[in-house]
Amino acid sequence: MKYCTSYPDLLLRNKRSTPLTSFQINDIKNFMSTFLVSETFDNFLLEEATITSYNTFHIDGRFVPDFFNKEEEDISFLEEYSFSKWKNMRPICFSLIKGKKTPVNFKFIFQLHPLSMKKLLENGDTNLTEKDVKAFVLNLKYENGQLTLITGTSTFTFLMDKSADSIWDDAFRKFLNSHGISYEA
Repeated sequence: MKYCTSYPDLLLRNKRSTPLTSFQINDIKNFMSTFLVSETFDNFLLEEATITSYNTFHIDGRFVPDFFNKEEEDISFLEEYSFSKWKNMRPICFSLIKGKKTPVNFKFIFQLHPLSMKKLLENGDTNLTEKDVKAFVLNLKYENGQLTLITGTSTFTFLMDKSADSIWDDAFRKFLNSHGISYEA
């Protein structure tokens, strides 16, 4: 198992985030099709995205409730969570990435949907709950022709118990395998 010790973005975001395993994607073209066209990653919430092509595009995945007129618009897609669902942001990101030329680089920071995180913790070998674990994080980074996915766990306080890290790492590995995504860890 290869542990990531050099992914500063995750650590700078929250000092209580622990980087776990780095997954180097073998077939980038196949992965990108799965990522941008299919519903495979739709259970994730987009925290942040940066896409660099002819310009650099920054997307903050946080909702801005003041934008919506609650009396006139259907806002049922807004949940009690502060980040947008990937399924709603995917078409926007796809439009920025698609084309004949590959982007210079891109980075996405996701959180697993809180209900899925809660289920993983309940079914895992741990006493930790969603009151201990803030989020299961996934960083996706493309740079210099390489695509890397890095798992992380964000907690509310420092925890000696690292069982949540193992649960998320194992669950994400199974997720990749079940969707036929080829990688090296």
